[in-house]
Amino acid sequence: MKRLKAIVSYDGTQFSGYQVQVNTRTVQGELEKALKKIHKAPTYKVISSGRTDAGVHGINQSIHFDTILSIPEERWPMAMNSLLPDDIIVKSVEEVDRDFHARYDTVGKEYRYVVKTSKMQDVFKRNYTYHLPVPLSLEKMKQGAVHLVGTHDFTSFSSPKTEVVDKVRTIFAIDIKNEGDEWVFTFIGSGFLYQMVRILVGTLLTIGKGELDPSEVPRIIEGKNRELASPTAPGSGLYLSQVFYDQEALNTAIHKLDGNK
Repeated sequence: MKRLKAIVSYDGTQFSGYQVQVNTRTVQGELEKALKKIHKAPTYKVISSGRTDAGVHGINQSIHFDTILSIPEERWPMAMNSLLPDDIIVKSVEEVDRDFHARYDTVGKEYRYVVKTSKMQDVFKRNYTYHLPVPLSLEKMKQGAVHLVGTHDFTSFSSPKTEVVDKVRTIFAIDIKNEGDEWVFTFIGSGFLYQMVRILVGTLLTIGKGELDPSEVPRIIEGKNRELASPTAPGSGLYLSQVFYDQEALNTAIHKLDGNK
């Protein structure tokens, strides 16, 4: 028996999220269905670095699974992709230590969120961005983001539906870029709570619209109350872009993001 780590990309538009659910289409469900066929088994389990919600996309999602098969590493992507739907692709597969865990061994994650502020929605990007046709202040949003960086209890930025008790997380870096009518928010952190990134984006957008002062962010954090933060931004604009298992790689990504400011 050996353990394999795979990097997976998926278009989340037609999925009810990553995690397996009854009578609904999920990313995990499709991956496990493919592996069941390959292994000729009644069930097969894959473990991911974490869940993504309905409509959320994965650029580099990490998973692991165990196998007794002797398929070479370089042939696994082809074997799995031949059985997967067009909105999921396995980018790479490598053998890892037997104690590797896709979820518990992470040292950090990077998420990106894309907003379009064009007057009219681009019909071809409606499932991959959040269309918000209003002017935004980059300076004010950056001022608000400064207060979010660091180690905090992010209860105010977490869905009440989360079952996680400890809501303390560390955000290492936040970057906001604007080119024309496209805005890209990038977050690197130790980990993120359920809907946390989308609530962070929603709050920064409220600041960008001039409806909330950046100086209010510390009050929202300290209040530990979801009702203090802004509405959750839609899932369509969110991408899980990187999962880090190596501290050096994480530090490099943080420094690169900080250097872009």
